[in-house]
Amino acid sequence: MALACVLSFASGAAVAQIVTPDADPLAPKQASKPQKFQKFGPQQQQQLAQTPSFAPPASAAGDTGYDSTNSRRAKARKQAATQKPGAAARAQAQALTTGQPAPLTLSPYQKPFPTEAKSAMAAAAGQPPVEIGPIRKPLKKRRRDDADDPYAPLGVHAGGFLLYPAIELSGGYSTNPGQSSNPAGASLYSAAPELRAQSNWSRHELKADLRGSYTGYSPDTTPTLSRPYANGKIDGRVDVTRSTRIDLGGRVLVSTDNPGSPNLQAGLSKLPIFTTAGGSVGLGQKFNRLDLSLKGDAERTAYQNSKLTDGTTASNEDRNYDQYGVTLRGGYELTPGVTPYVEGTVDTRRHDLATDFSGYQRNSKGWTALVGSTFELSRLLTGETGIGYTERKYDDTRLDKLSGFVGNASLIWTASSLTTVQFNAKSAVQESAVAGVSGVLSRDFGLQVDHAFRRWLIGSVKAGYGNDDYKGSSRDDNRYMVALGLTYKLSRWAQIKGEFRQDWLRSNFSGNDYTASTFLVGVRLQQ
Repeated sequence: MALACVLSFASGAAVAQIVTPDADPLAPKQASKPQKFQKFGPQQQQQLAQTPSFAPPASAAGDTGYDSTNSRRAKARKQAATQKPGAAARAQAQALTTGQPAPLTLSPYQKPFPTEAKSAMAAAAGQPPVEIGPIRKPLKKRRRDDADDPYAPLGVHAGGFLLYPAIELSGGYSTNPGQSSNPAGASLYSAAPELRAQSNWSRHELKADLRGSYTGYSPDTTPTLSRPYANGKIDGRVDVTRSTRIDLGGRVLVSTDNPGSPNLQAGLSKLPIFTTAGGSVGLGQKFNRLDLSLKGDAERTAYQNSKLTDGTTASNEDRNYDQYGVTLRGGYELTPGVTPYVEGTVDTRRHDLATDFSGYQRNSKGWTALVGSTFELSRLLTGETGIGYTERKYDDTRLDKLSGFVGNASLIWTASSLTTVQFNAKSAVQESAVAGVSGVLSRDFGLQVDHAFRRWLIGSVKAGYGNDDYKGSSRDDNRYMVALGLTYKLSRWAQIKGEFRQDWLRSNFSGNDYTASTFLVGVRLQQ
């Protein structure tokens, strides 16, 4: 088989022309003994003697459909009717050549090429290639919504931390700030600073969420309802190895009992403030998809002395107590983002006084078991939920054992780019100072829906339900709440907020029901 290349020079340009081979590489080779090829008849041998040609190879240079960037090809512009498309280019190419190659035919050993695909083949030798149009850039990846939010706070860089300070100043009116069955309205004002911090280290982690407020009323009542509130939490993680970690935590709560609480003494001139502070340390270990952790916890709750209207004070030392607990938890990652877990906790509470002022020994031991799961499904559903059972037994046999079902949840569902749904649930076993009452099993559930009418205008709807079960007493309180809110975002640093809230308490004990309406308008400044 021979291959020749002929060069011709016309107008100073060199043009190469391919000469077809003299033998078909697909045909079986002839041997010196023709009798070995008797299966070929005269007609087939005549076809073998012909000089074959080849179909031009495909080059994916079609002018229809989609290009390599997955973009639809633009339709070619219509040319003048007096001149056919590409005629000038072909005429110039033919003028440079010394000869026109023979039409290409298929070998008898090749299958016919589909007619509808001829436009996708490369042009024959001596003809210009088919134009495929301009090459477009690949589509850019969509950025996250939070990066596009022009009203999101940017934070302040401080060393290895990113800080988010903010403060809300608001004022309004409440129809029943004392949560009494005999309501008396009052104007109110509130200042609520907050600080969030997040580390940006390559290893380990530390984050904090500190919030506080002071609410004042005018005219105030007796007891004085103006009071502070603070709630802070710090969580840390030390990465010992890739699969071993140390979990650290700290928390603090400063608050008062609700104005209508049965734990308050009669004749108060001011609500007593209590402080709860605690910390935890734990060790976590991962075994492939299995995650085990063991945590120890300690907490202290202390009350101020009560100030009475006659100028004297009353001690609350019998309400002060310490709590110690151990929690064991195991989780298994079924799929990325879904990790079911089982958790068990045992704890003990020790009061400063072995016997309270009513003569009851309130030291106790308890346990809680939970079954739940954590979620992180493509950022559409994130959070944690769990349900279980708790039981607490007191040293004093006159106090009934406290037990019941409990549930905790914190879920965020991004229904769309404009709508977010949050669900929260919390259960707690609270101490009681009422004679004969073991404690209070409280359960709270909350639902909040936020919708962005515009990127700068956010509407909110809130609903909540709570139940207080007084063990050792027939009292049972049901709490309800609905609220409507609107946030107008002026910039990254300022927002105007408004809210209307309605609260109800319905109790099976007469004289404890109340209804309260609250209106608030304020501004939020953030960094």
